[in-house]
Amino acid sequence: MSADRKLGAAVVGTGFGVLTHVRALQAAGIEVKALVGRDADKASKRAELFGIPQATTSLSAALAVPGVDVVGVATPPYTHGPIVLEAVGAGKHVVCEKPFARDLGEARSMLSAAEEAGIVHLLGTEWRFATGQATLARAIAEGLIGEPLFALFLLQMPTLADPAAQIPSWWTDAAQGGGWLGAHGSHVIDQVRSSLGEFETVSASLQTLARDRAMTADDTYTVQFRLANGVEGIMHGSCATAGQFVVQTKVSGSAGSAWLQGDEVWVDDGSGARALPVPDDLAGPPPAPPPAELLVTAYDMWHSMGIDLHPYTRVYEVLRDRVLGRPVPADPVAATFADGVAVQAVMDAVHRSSVGRMSVEITPA
Repeated sequence: MSADRKLGAAVVGTGFGVLTHVRALQAAGIEVKALVGRDADKASKRAELFGIPQATTSLSAALAVPGVDVVGVATPPYTHGPIVLEAVGAGKHVVCEKPFARDLGEARSMLSAAEEAGIVHLLGTEWRFATGQATLARAIAEGLIGEPLFALFLLQMPTLADPAAQIPSWWTDAAQGGGWLGAHGSHVIDQVRSSLGEFETVSASLQTLARDRAMTADDTYTVQFRLANGVEGIMHGSCATAGQFVVQTKVSGSAGSAWLQGDEVWVDDGSGARALPVPDDLAGPPPAPPPAELLVTAYDMWHSMGIDLHPYTRVYEVLRDRVLGRPVPADPVAATFADGVAVQAVMDAVHRSSVGRMSVEITPA
């Protein structure tokens, strides 16, 4: 395939698929040729808004559009398996959203199919390319805090404390892959793995704090973990805690600590706290919000600032360059379906730990 050829894509999903995937693909120079959605009218209107020539409710029809090389899967997690397997079976390169699967077995089946087909496969953990997270990971790798010893990842937001907040119905249903562990915790698990090491054990609790909702999925998780290299830490996240927004990411090591303040990375190695300069290759443009008419529900508003556009553009740039045989920077490394399997192994262990109220060793991915 010519390194100069322009790739074409189909996006499956008219929510986050349009809020971010379509815009990131276009920013990466990949032509979006088809948009797939369950609601034909919604798909048609959103395709028109972004100049996408074909809107359809049929994945098969989208895969048959001439020039479609890439498929972006941005649908509820319980649908990922069938969509990914059909796209891979058609020889398309795939970027799949997280949470990757409903369980480890399903995750492994998608990875196996992708590897057998020889296609490029990436996971939608775009925050690896966010300026702050990437700069923090590089600072840790360069030894600025010595040997990492303890890590804290904390996020509390009040969205679901409001009974009127609208979210997709699947999001409240554990059987459909809903819940905050999958929606947010999967990102944190990936951050831990890509910057600190592989999980060894977890001791976890999943809770549902939201009132006046018929939810079977979690909206709050607390995970104490130990990595194979001895690093210990705590992950806590909730989207249903009323009151102020709380966020903290901090890693402490043998020679100091590093933490995030927005997109800034600060380090204190005993000589006083200082902000690290942003490496040129990790700097990004200002956030670019999606069109206001796309922001309807509370779930949409989680993506209203457009801070995920640049990181997701980088994911699609990596996909584009791998497909076309171009060189790809070694850092940050884009996550693949193999990472999706590894993250799913941790998530499955978190569920077992919460149900059994016990520490659980991670099943090898």
